Amino acid sequence: MSVGRRWAWSHPSYAPRNPSGGPAGPWAGVAPELWERWSWQQAERLRRYADVDRLLELTADERQAFVASADLFEVALTPYYASLIDPLDPSDPIRQQALPQRGELLRFPFELEDPLAEEAHMAAPGVTHRYPDRVLFYVTHNCPVYCRHCTRKRKVGDPESAQRRDELESGLRYIEQNRAVRDVLLSGGDPLTLSDVRLQELLERLARIEHVEVLRLGTRNPVTLPQRITPALCEVLRAYRPLYVHTHFNHPRECTEAAGLALERLADAGCVLGNQMVLLRGVNDDPALVLDLNRWLLRHRCRPYYIFQADMAEGITHFRTPLSKGLEIINHLRGHISGMGVPHFAVDLPGGLGKVTLTPETVLRREGSRYLMRNARGHTVWFHDVEEAGLPRADA
Repeated sequence: MSVGRRWAWSHPSYAPRNPSGGPAGPWAGVAPELWERWSWQQAERLRRYADVDRLLELTADERQAFVASADLFEVALTPYYASLIDPLDPSDPIRQQALPQRGELLRFPFELEDPLAEEAHMAAPGVTHRYPDRVLFYVTHNCPVYCRHCTRKRKVGDPESAQRRDELESGLRYIEQNRAVRDVLLSGGDPLTLSDVRLQELLERLARIEHVEVLRLGTRNPVTLPQRITPALCEVLRAYRPLYVHTHFNHPRECTEAAGLALERLADAGCVLGNQMVLLRGVNDDPALVLDLNRWLLRHRCRPYYIFQADMAEGITHFRTPLSKGLEIINHLRGHISGMGVPHFAVDLPGGLGKVTLTPETVLRREGSRYLMRNARGHTVWFHDVEEAGLPRADA
């Protein structure tokens, strides 16, 4: 790809358009029909240091991180996602998510290569069976963009971790033979990097298993490659009910016209949409910003589902915030948006011990059957409970 030196625009919330209707900036010469083709976006991903440096003019710290992390984790970002980056701002939230940062080179004794012990709980090739009724099915190592906060850096982007057909078959047989499994989450990598045909084969096979009641897809394509959400793909997904799609918007700058269209198409196809935001220092650790994000998601029929504390994975500690920040955000949301817009704030415990949800302190103290409670705005009031054995005495 031939790109020029830096460019800028006043509000890069959507890939800017030239008068012919195609993309502007360094992609001004790309035909609109190519830009909207997801296979072109995938093929033209920026992966080499020289291409990214010509596009954004990396800072000295970014250059150091890019070179030093080359053997640790792949770099890849679609032209679409790259077009959302402000090339003049090293602290740009999308830039931080997509490009190596110096913090990735630091190591701490508590960091883990596999923080959620997914490999230790792998019951069959690619199948992590950690909860009694649910399994995670790793079906691909590929993503349109390799997020720098990824918790699976040990395998995502590594061709050696790609699932072979015989391994996928072994995973499917395991699910078929375990009647306790009611819920299957297709993950990776990103399952939507598979072709429509291959994805349909997997969904069809799983849908035929009598004891499997819920199918889920974990995907960031609506964020990083919304062109992938084609009418043809939606026709494939329409056949499977219920199908839950968990996506991963982290910042309002990702909430573009194209991303909104992708969510609308998925919802129209009958998918139940939920968003899983990861709390990232310097990216989205601001209550007002998360409120804006969640309002946009609800407008596009995607319910905020989780805010995740960043895991104790290697090379992402610089992204982590204090737990108190997540609680502050939840408290702010409760005061300014309906319950539909307030996600769970969750920590996925190391060692495969599962998720725990944290909430702001609302019960201040108890006196007998009375509880002193505080709401999101700081007001306090006594709430009278009833006893386990029945109603309290009327003259009490």
